[in-house]
Amino acid sequence: MNIEALQIFWPFSLFVIMLFIIGIYCISITFNLIRALLGVEILIKAVTLLIIVAGFISGRTALAQAVVISLIVVEAVSITVAVGIVLGIHGHNNSLDARKILDTDK
Repeated sequence: MNIEALQIFWPFSLFVIMLFIIGIYCISITFNLIRALLGVEILIKAVTLLIIVAGFISGRTALAQAVVISLIVVEAVSITVAVGIVLGIHGHNNSLDARKILDTDK
């Protein structure tokens, strides 16, 4: 790694670490299912940014872009399915609280 690559890598790596911590915090603290999905989105964005920066530093930007495009497609499909499941849970329980998923008394 040359000096220019290190100057680019460290600020982005700190930002990726912050995004990752925010995503983990968002998933682990909340009981709201929509907020948990937003935490998953933040985690995936952190990974996407890390892949792009690693591809730029290694000189393989085409490979990094192909991987990120594939990741975005998989992310969009999985989040769409997850939102559908969350909406189904909301229709059944009238709540988005994860603690009330198995609560059968109304």
